[in-house]
Amino acid sequence: MTTPGSEATGRFAEFGPPRRVEGGLRARSTRGAIGQSWWSRRFLEVLESFALGTRLTRGRAYARRGQVLHLDVAPGLVTASVQGSRPEPYQVRIGLAAFPAELWTRIEAELAAQAFFSARLLAGDLPAELEELFASAGAPLFPAAVDELAQRCSCPDFAVPCKHLAATFYLLAEAFDADPFQLLHWRGRSRDELLGRLRTLRGAGTTEAPVSVRAPSTMESSSAAGAARVLGSLPPAPLDEAVDRFWVSPVPLPDRPPTLVTAPDLLLRQLGPPGPAIGGPGLLERLRRAYRDLGRPRPAAE
Repeated sequence: MTTPGSEATGRFAEFGPPRRVEGGLRARSTRGAIGQSWWSRRFLEVLESFALGTRLTRGRAYARRGQVLHLDVAPGLVTASVQGSRPEPYQVRIGLAAFPAELWTRIEAELAAQAFFSARLLAGDLPAELEELFASAGAPLFPAAVDELAQRCSCPDFAVPCKHLAATFYLLAEAFDADPFQLLHWRGRSRDELLGRLRTLRGAGTTEAPVSVRAPSTMESSSAAGAARVLGSLPPAPLDEAVDRFWVSPVPLPDRPPTLVTAPDLLLRQLGPPGPAIGGPGLLERLRRAYRDLGRPRPAAE
């Protein structure tokens, strides 16, 4: 960005319509909000919470007209070319610090230790609980403050974000929709690197006992196949006894049902974002942070 007053005549040229583009990256959303997945919506919610909501809307039309010519995601850096009203496209750069290798090693061990995360990631999905896991590891997936984003554009407009940066943010959110691993790649791990590491860690933790000779575990006994084996081993019973035993479980049940530990913002995830007339842009993200602050244990009084 140039400073106010520099290239004054050039700045006024930006008030004209942008040049038409053939074959640009056009946003799939033609009206309303952009972003379909939880991770792309969260990304835009975070940006709105930085009071960027009104500035972001400046680039929505650019994104939908296909003014973004090129978008590339690399560890720590997003680059794009955006066609404005001048002949030469503007160069956009958005930096966000990639996590160091040591931190990724710890996160990968946490992911591999839980079959839920491994299965979802290997299936190409990012579960919503992943955000909490990264936050607990001291590595929030999304920026916590606007100064964590290094925003640069070669246009003469000194507003941050300019419409070229804003268009790039929208296209980036849709890139996250198309491939959720782009978000993790921005933070320092490509899809192939992460999934390869998870396969290695999960493979190292498997047992070598063949399935045909080992005893079924409690989890297996509670499955449909385990129940069928138990029912098949029971001797036939008289009809009156069969009626009495109809409601009896054929497999042992746990003493208490399992519980799911959820983040304090579960209600917000279930209800979705409030209407635009309530609280303005960024309300959902501010409420989420407030709930998390309230859910943290207080230090003991001295």
